[in-house]
Amino acid sequence: MAQPFPRAATLLLAAALTGACSTMDTEPPAAAPDLDGSAWTMAMPPGAGSNAKGVPTMRFEAGRVSGSDGCNRFSGPYTSASPGKLQFAAPRVGTMMACPTEDGAQMARVFDETLSATCGYRIEAGKLLLLDTAGAAMLSFDAQATGLAGTAWRVGGYNNGKQAVVSVATGTTLTLAFGKDGRVSGSGDCNSFSGSYRADGETLTIGPLAATRKACAAPDGVMVQEAAFLRALETTATARREGDRLELRTATGALAATMRLDGAKP
Repeated sequence: MAQPFPRAATLLLAAALTGACSTMDTEPPAAAPDLDGSAWTMAMPPGAGSNAKGVPTMRFEAGRVSGSDGCNRFSGPYTSASPGKLQFAAPRVGTMMACPTEDGAQMARVFDETLSATCGYRIEAGKLLLLDTAGAAMLSFDAQATGLAGTAWRVGGYNNGKQAVVSVATGTTLTLAFGKDGRVSGSGDCNSFSGSYRADGETLTIGPLAATRKACAAPDGVMVQEAAFLRALETTATARREGDRLELRTATGALAATMRLDGAKP
């Protein structure tokens, strides 16, 4: 039986929220590294949140933090007035989708309350620790993997070429894998495809792509979907990986495709 997200984390936060960052009892380390440009994935206790559909993430860029609480996207400003000090401004803006599981909803609440209670941070053994007003660690985060080489993905949505991102049709599967040799491969459900890719930071180009030439009559529309998906991949100009999610975007910032690590919860 799956374990729920630890109740102890919520109790710790309740105590932390009664304090104020201006009265922080323990000064954070003066040598704490700058967070700007870093990305993190919440470290999950064994078995905790195993019914959740996603894992919280954070990315720090130019005075703003963005990511996912495991259910919804969020963004907002943060301040780090001196090394080791950290506060997240509220309210943060984001999507407002309902969490599909209570486990996920509880994890999202703990994550959001942690950000509100954060007064400082430190980095130990490669982990980011968010600190309360007493300098105690509330949650820890692992450095987020950003590379694509050697990863495989299952597509959730793609740009259909009509200025709309649509979900993959029921009963079909679209995949994409990045080889360590600069080659991509995958399936459009009917045909397999392959091609080259080039990645440099968040810049990503894919293609040209070549696919097998099998014709599939079912499910209805599978060939149209496949063609639109391959065209969308070839419009990719940037990629952003956050935890088990990947977004591909065009040069104009339009969404080309969204996907999750193959084997992650759908």
